[in-house]
Amino acid sequence: MKVLVAGSGIIGVSSAYYLAKAGYDVTVIDREDGAAMGTSHANAGQLSYAMSSPWAAPGVPYKAIRWMFSKYAPLIVNPRLSFITIKFIISILRNCTTNRYITNKSRMMRVSSFSKKTVAEFINENDFDFELRNNGVLQIFRTNKQLAECKKDIAIYEKYGVKYEVLDAEGCVKAEPGLRHVKNKIKGGLRLIEDQSANCFMFVNKLVEKCKTLGVNFEYGVEINKINTIDGNVSSIETSNGEYMADNYVVALGCDSSSVLKPLGVLLPIYPVKGYSITLPVKEDLDAPQGSLVDETYKVAITRLGDKVRVAGIAELTGYDKSLSNKGEEITTFVINNIFPKATKETTDNEFWAGLRPMTPDGTPIIGKTQYRNLFLNTGHGTLGWTMGLGSGKLISLIISGDNTQVDLDGLGIERYQ
Repeated sequence: MKVLVAGSGIIGVSSAYYLAKAGYDVTVIDREDGAAMGTSHANAGQLSYAMSSPWAAPGVPYKAIRWMFSKYAPLIVNPRLSFITIKFIISILRNCTTNRYITNKSRMMRVSSFSKKTVAEFINENDFDFELRNNGVLQIFRTNKQLAECKKDIAIYEKYGVKYEVLDAEGCVKAEPGLRHVKNKIKGGLRLIEDQSANCFMFVNKLVEKCKTLGVNFEYGVEINKINTIDGNVSSIETSNGEYMADNYVVALGCDSSSVLKPLGVLLPIYPVKGYSITLPVKEDLDAPQGSLVDETYKVAITRLGDKVRVAGIAELTGYDKSLSNKGEEITTFVINNIFPKATKETTDNEFWAGLRPMTPDGTPIIGKTQYRNLFLNTGHGTLGWTMGLGSGKLISLIISGDNTQVDLDGLGIERYQ
């Protein structure tokens, strides 16, 4: 049977890999000129299984108001609000209750926990370098209030058997020696012991080569023009490269999933939240992060990738605009210099990048069936595409094959919005 996968980011390529392993004849199409050129290209590098949390949480509306007056705010909103941005903000606010936060985080944890197991299986079966580090992910708190607020997440971690440790400032320095220069700025931290970090772009491109050995065909520079349907099935996809026909279709197009599927009546509440990253060369090993951290105050991730440091964060609500802004560079540069002042070398080439994260209002990705019998979704992973990528790819393969998914699918599909 033939499967067409639309999208060659971490989600699309992972889907192709597991479908090919299941015996399907797989073709992947993408409008870019290579794999992982969108959101997967220069992300934070975190495999943050335990830290998978929705942005919509109790207290966020009040924090958002404060952020508007902060010089280094983690949230930037274009003052010229479009209808789609207003709609997304309202949907986010509706999910900021305690009950919805617990429900949404639990759903996300189901996917990320499955992905964690899938990554471990993949590493045992394959041998290629993608700069994987097993140092955990450390959440840094600059205030006692932040330290106290992490208790609501700890309750969920305990429910799922997540290994964690609450650290004081000395403990944070022991976990990340480079923090010794700024110990006075830190009140404590929460270390998620089994979380990891790695190079997503490197991984995806090596997985593409692995897929090719399984017979997967990759075609780039392909724009989707129209999806044709007959009697409740997708019959073909018309593109700039001609017409593609398959038995099943998987849409893994991130932010573009919404516009491609809207003419079919498949309405996805996915919003393109712009994020930024800079990648800098390491100056001294022990002054740089050994794994990955999150600065809770600025919502910025700092990750070691080989001999470089990736600094990524910010949520900018400005539609599909992917242009680089001075503000994005200013904030990411400030955070790395503030928390790891001796970690990186000065350079004129800091690999400054911006990408659009496909966010859903509840933070949970959309994985599963649609009203069309042979059309499937694997999209809306927001900032967690790398974390959930392999697991989501395996999950959609199991769904299409009709096998035991090993995961409770309740609340993961598009039906939760209907």
